[in-house]
Amino acid sequence: MTTWITICDTCKRENWDGGPEGETDGERLAEAIEALIRADGPVRARRHSCLMGCKNGCNITVQGAGKLAYTLGDFEPNEDAAQGIVDYAALFEESETGQVPYRQWPQSIKGHFVTRHPPIPEE
Repeated sequence: MTTWITICDTCKRENWDGGPEGETDGERLAEAIEALIRADGPVRARRHSCLMGCKNGCNITVQGAGKLAYTLGDFEPNEDAAQGIVDYAALFEESETGQVPYRQWPQSIKGHFVTRHPPIPEE
């Protein structure tokens, strides 16, 4: 199975300054996450324009078939946040249900959870 990290590439934090080359904060976070993902690994990254969590930018989701899905937000677009997100996604991937015990969460994602969604029922 594949675990997906979906990154809002249009996110702009409240103090957005135009970033290097006019990049959004979401684009900067996406680049940092993508740099950590193996192309052939079970954790993948994709960009999506607007996850509608503008008050909590930068936003990402972690999803996998048949598992709980999580939205996280209010990240700084930096390598520490990206590493925590990727590390959490790897733990999510290993979990049968998508739940990861709190004690295993990387420190850099604690306090960033926004929502949890149940898996879509199989028919």
